[in-house]
Amino acid sequence: MALGRTWAVTLHGVGGQMVEVEADVGRGLPGVSIVGLPDSAVLQARERIRAAVTNSGLSWPAGKVVLSLSPAGLPKRGSGFDLALAVGTLTASGELPASCFDGTLLVGELALDGRVRAVRGVLPAVLAARDAGLPRAIVPSANLAEARLVRGIDSAGVDSLAMLAVWSRGGGALVTDAPAARAVGGRPGEDLAEVYGQDDCRRAVEIAAAGGHALLLRGAPGTGKTMLARRLPGLLPDLGEREALEATAVHSVMGTLAPRDPLLRRPPFVAPHHSASVASLVGGGNNVARPGAVTLAHRGVLFLDECAEFPARVLDSLRTPLEDGEVRIARRDGISVYPARFQLVMAANDCPCGSARPDACTCTPDARRRYGRSLTGPLRDRIDIAARALPIGSGLFAVGEVEDTAAVRGRVAAARAAAAERWAGCPDAAGARANAEVPGRVLRSVWGLDRSALQPLDRALAHGVLSARGVDRCLRLAWTVADLDGATVPREPHVAEALMLRGED
Repeated sequence: MALGRTWAVTLHGVGGQMVEVEADVGRGLPGVSIVGLPDSAVLQARERIRAAVTNSGLSWPAGKVVLSLSPAGLPKRGSGFDLALAVGTLTASGELPASCFDGTLLVGELALDGRVRAVRGVLPAVLAARDAGLPRAIVPSANLAEARLVRGIDSAGVDSLAMLAVWSRGGGALVTDAPAARAVGGRPGEDLAEVYGQDDCRRAVEIAAAGGHALLLRGAPGTGKTMLARRLPGLLPDLGEREALEATAVHSVMGTLAPRDPLLRRPPFVAPHHSASVASLVGGGNNVARPGAVTLAHRGVLFLDECAEFPARVLDSLRTPLEDGEVRIARRDGISVYPARFQLVMAANDCPCGSARPDACTCTPDARRRYGRSLTGPLRDRIDIAARALPIGSGLFAVGEVEDTAAVRGRVAAARAAAAERWAGCPDAAGARANAEVPGRVLRSVWGLDRSALQPLDRALAHGVLSARGVDRCLRLAWTVADLDGATVPREPHVAEALMLRGED
């Protein structure tokens, strides 16, 4: 009887958990058994790994093979276990030296001819291995650039099982050269200079970008609402190292990364259609929940165009992610937690017919009320800025030079830098990247706010215009307006503008 041990990773949410793969080769009728809560993809590995081993010129053990995945109570999913299962069996039978694979993560799917195919979730898998103290990871060559994003662990690529066998016997080398990362650049081609007029909406978009605030644009069709919303990501700064890895890990699990340049340096922009379901928006599925659009937009922008066409139930599912920055979905096999720290941007017409002139509208009053009913009060209370796009008159072609994205991006970057420097010195706001992420108690209790500057908020709260949540969101807006103005603390004009931005009128 002989034993072999290797390491693999199973994905849970967008994180990885280490799995010890044990292989026992003993006497008995030839066969392969896999135990430890494997799913169908892992169980089917029995046929894949046996064919891959024999077609690679290696010897498959003649006796009974038992493969155990520990912890036994943790569900194991996906085809990424193939390489670890095959190597564990070969080291147990003595075909390959076990010492070469001590403390090594093995990830990859095997083809029947022994080729190692790319798999999803390599980045979170290598992150889990590094955090567990493993010194090395061997992944498919197609995933090597992704694995190399993780510092503190030696990653190498492999093209086939035969190549891995030759390396373990000291006769060859693994792939160690990943494609060079592309230089930071490649700003979105859509520019603010293409949007004429709409000074109020342009100001709202700039404030939303500077503070990470949720934004609602309403007005007649053709006035530039969608154009402005799609140009907001161009105003945002590049992602920091931690944020870039978080966003990249999400897209790694979904299998949407570019093979040669996997790192997401720019905030992602996700725009689902208004026919999207709750499951496609926040995540869902049978047995194990899959990430939705809010998770794909993590550290980026979620844009809901024609938001009045979304069912109220779908829009209301955004309420918890907007507050908590994550999605918790319970299914039969457990609760999946996915990150969802996104910036919400919505656009909508005023009525179903979308007439540009009120006197030409053919909608009944009841139809107009029903049209906006999907934007419920609790969701509307979580939207920081509401701006109205007005029809442009005959002076469109007489408009002079318009500010482009580069000019506005400079102001946004300066405001974000001021906010980051301020909140870095506050323990209760640690980790906040923008004013929209700062807890309300911090905004109310520190930084020398003048009580007289808060009087507009006191009056709005006393008259029922604002809720307690609305007061906190107004304070966050006031801090952003002050940052754009170069002020150290918000004054009454900043608070008054923030209060005005909360409503359309």
